[in-house]
Amino acid sequence: MDSMHDTYEKLIALLDERGAAYRVIEHAPEGATEAVSALRGHDPARAAKCIIAMVKIGKKEKRFALVVVPGDRRVDLAAVKALYGGTYVSFASPEIAEELAGSPSGTILPFALDERLELLVDPALLENPEFFFNAARLDRSLALSTEDYRAIAEPRVERVSTD
Repeated sequence: MDSMHDTYEKLIALLDERGAAYRVIEHAPEGATEAVSALRGHDPARAAKCIIAMVKIGKKEKRFALVVVPGDRRVDLAAVKALYGGTYVSFASPEIAEELAGSPSGTILPFALDERLELLVDPALLENPEFFFNAARLDRSLALSTEDYRAIAEPRVERVSTD
């Protein structure tokens, strides 16, 4: 439970330090994109769906990517595998994902706070002036300025979603 609040506090501290424009939205506990978008009152396309993928490169190397796509789309694992020249790709196990993210599944931030993660963001998410995500907690979300997000998170922008 504590790591979840630590991750939330770490995020807020980072955004405040960088002067980011954001709003905190409190709501009933919900991690599913469709349902939480309805609670927050916006189109799922403006929600960040955050998934951690594990890519194997050859026999020995494993890489983890934090893949962020609009809430109305799916992660394109084949595209992620191709970006790394991987031999195999899958979603990371819930245990590994939660360890790398510092928060439970359904609340993973669109920020790579662990140096083992590379942040891949689909360009479709960045089309709106702000987007929404669960802020390391099921009962709290942020609406964040897209421009500020790009400046702070410095994502690698790649087409990693599919309809």
